[in-house]
Amino acid sequence: MPNYLQYCSLWLLTVLLCTCVPRPDEGANVDRTQQRPNVLFIAVDDLRPELGVYGRGHIYSPHIDRLAARGMVFTNAYCNVPVCGASRASLMTGIRPTRDHFVNYSTRISEDAPGVATLHGHFRAAGYRTLGMGKVLHHASDREEDYSEPVWMPGIGDGAGRDYHSAAAIALVEEDNGGRGPAFERGVLGDSTYMDGKLANYAIAKLAEVSGTEEPFFMAVGFKKPHLPFNVPETYWARYDSTAIDLPPTYFRAEGTPAELFHNSGELRNYVGVPNDRILPEDYARTLIQGYYASVSYVDAQIGRLLRALEQTGEADRTIVVLWGDHGWNLGDHTMWCKHTVFNSSIRVPLIISAPGMAAGSTSAMVEFIDLFPTLAELAGLELPAQLDGQSLVPLLEDPDANWDDAVYTRWITGDNITTERYAYTEWRDSNGTTYARALFDHLTDSLETNNLAEQPEYADRVRELSERLMAETKRTAALK
Repeated sequence: MPNYLQYCSLWLLTVLLCTCVPRPDEGANVDRTQQRPNVLFIAVDDLRPELGVYGRGHIYSPHIDRLAARGMVFTNAYCNVPVCGASRASLMTGIRPTRDHFVNYSTRISEDAPGVATLHGHFRAAGYRTLGMGKVLHHASDREEDYSEPVWMPGIGDGAGRDYHSAAAIALVEEDNGGRGPAFERGVLGDSTYMDGKLANYAIAKLAEVSGTEEPFFMAVGFKKPHLPFNVPETYWARYDSTAIDLPPTYFRAEGTPAELFHNSGELRNYVGVPNDRILPEDYARTLIQGYYASVSYVDAQIGRLLRALEQTGEADRTIVVLWGDHGWNLGDHTMWCKHTVFNSSIRVPLIISAPGMAAGSTSAMVEFIDLFPTLAELAGLELPAQLDGQSLVPLLEDPDANWDDAVYTRWITGDNITTERYAYTEWRDSNGTTYARALFDHLTDSLETNNLAEQPEYADRVRELSERLMAETKRTAALK
């Protein structure tokens, strides 16, 4: 009898163990669902918020629009400095730019803010496998040690310079034009011949590699287009008819606007064959716009491939997807091209966040790039480093109508800008702190920013109020450093 009782006890214990304890091949799946969410962090160079989801349906971008349909669209998102290197460094550290750090395209976190936590480094320290590929920070080597493996950059294959593939363009590059040929190329080759296609291929392969493991991933993927030159396959150019493209309504320089807001589009003029005219000929301008549109559609297709691959891994439901453009871009606005100004066309940016458990929708709250670091940290349940100047956007992901600050802050060289729900105010100060130029635009009546109100007596109180707010934020930021 004792032997029988022992046998029954052993049998019951075995049943309980088999029922309650997962087999070794099931354990990873059980643990994986309880881990922190993955992050797919998609950067797009020079992307302005001129997409279907932003009410501008003339650019074909179905994949970004599809992501927007299942995420939160921030219709009033702003970069903190309108140039790639500084903007990305500020975003990836959550630190507001000043005159002394995060200034221009050549910015390095390792030089301007050594020792601070980076976004990818913070996730790695929390146990994430962190991967960087393409253009995330301006310099691939900048804080590369914060990734789990070296940053991967796409090669240019048989092309030359900046992804040219035609014999004529390559010949121009070989004439020593600083690695630049023409400002655009209507390619005859396929998507994967170009750098962003190669990047999508690599990112898709990496997704398959890191998915389903016990270690959550933070994958930063930086697409280069629609950055100049507009070299993409002819398929995307053919979607648009340059003769049907309208020039921007501000294809002129408004009187009374400070000269400090304008530049000579030097970045564009570095390319071969760009006319010397201060205001580009209209036919050439339309071709540039066509090339920009084609480049957006091309990178949209690569993003679509990446998002489909994420869905195929089975990780989509536990992955935060963020899509952002590093700054705005003038597409003939105010007769200018590229960025490098605090006109709204240079500082307003696309931002979409799709996070597990968060509702889809849109919010008009005023948000800025330094808010992304605390947002992702909170969504992943990580502690916030003390360096952060921004605030988490999680309350807006939970309720797009949540009470929120009504202002964002941007700067460029000697100009500091505050943009509120209604006004945009910029003042330029010399090294002694003396204001020598200023601009005030009322977006309610002048969304195109052509009527400077800063010197009109009836707006003196508004100028004083915004100037005081701007100075208070500048001092607050300086005190934190």
